[in-house]
Amino acid sequence: MKKKKIVVLMGGPSSEHEVSLHTGMEVIKNLAAKKYEILPVVILRNRAWMFLPSRSFLSSAGAKTAPMKGGVTMRETSALEKVRREKSDITFLAVHGEFGEDGTIQKLLQAHGIPYTGSGVFASAVGMDKPKSAVLFREAGLSVPEFLVFSRNSWRSTPDRIIRAIAKKFSPSCVIKPADRGSSVGVHIVKVGRELRAALTDAFSYSHSVMAQEFVRGREITCGVLERADGSIFSLPPIEIIPKKGAYYDYASKYHKGGSEHVIPPRGIPKKTISAIQDASVAAHAVIGCGGYSRTDFILSEDGKLHTLEINTLPGMTQTSLLPEAARTAGIRFPDLLDSILIGSLRRAA
Repeated sequence: MKKKKIVVLMGGPSSEHEVSLHTGMEVIKNLAAKKYEILPVVILRNRAWMFLPSRSFLSSAGAKTAPMKGGVTMRETSALEKVRREKSDITFLAVHGEFGEDGTIQKLLQAHGIPYTGSGVFASAVGMDKPKSAVLFREAGLSVPEFLVFSRNSWRSTPDRIIRAIAKKFSPSCVIKPADRGSSVGVHIVKVGRELRAALTDAFSYSHSVMAQEFVRGREITCGVLERADGSIFSLPPIEIIPKKGAYYDYASKYHKGGSEHVIPPRGIPKKTISAIQDASVAAHAVIGCGGYSRTDFILSEDGKLHTLEINTLPGMTQTSLLPEAARTAGIRFPDLLDSILIGSLRRAA
């Protein structure tokens, strides 16, 4: 059987560059060599593209950083033309954060006729935009904590008015977060008062738009969704995330060793509630229009109500990432998970 030619695209200009490299490395190491011909491509922080020999990745088992020797660097437009000329079967997207998850790279690839894994331009853009996705979640019948959205320009001109509006709606505590960033970058849970100004200033340093949201005390739950070869979707077992590094699942809890405990299935939650979480993850995936796979984050409050927070249209794909961990619990090995994603993507691209 002829091998499928797969471009694995990783890196990017966002704050999640290193996380993305880790995803790309793990994907390459776990794609079966007898099935796939692999072309690793790293998008550098300046948006230049580096084409690397696959053998350097395949021989780097255990390495903590991507091997960057022997690569050929090109400007973005020339690189896209090269990928198109390679006539690869599919591009596996391992680019996290803005540029990778907000529809930017999807739009570039689509404009050049290059098929790729994961969600399309619209779903990626809406999924990354927390206020817009929250509106769609509500339209799908999902419960979403109350929120307000403010622009950087309004923060610069009338910061006191914004602080008063947040204090009036969310006292005593709220969540402050950039409206279009991932990996909990710039996210703060604060008491409305002295901490609020500093939290807003930090959040606005990452984005032109910031979301202030009701703080719901409860258990942090996430649930992944996968697409079958026939295009139907199903939910994976939910995971409870118990942060160890901070008060919530922040950047350190996500990416530092021992930062969090993942419990599959969550302890002491009735089967009816587990089913409700799974149904909500499928509903979120569908209403955003995701393709291939996604992961939705929830808070299960102390009164048993499920609150939908946000969706990740391009979840981390290392063996210890949440979606692969849930898949493994469901009996899907990591290489088989990658096969499933590629098969579904090839079907959609046909």
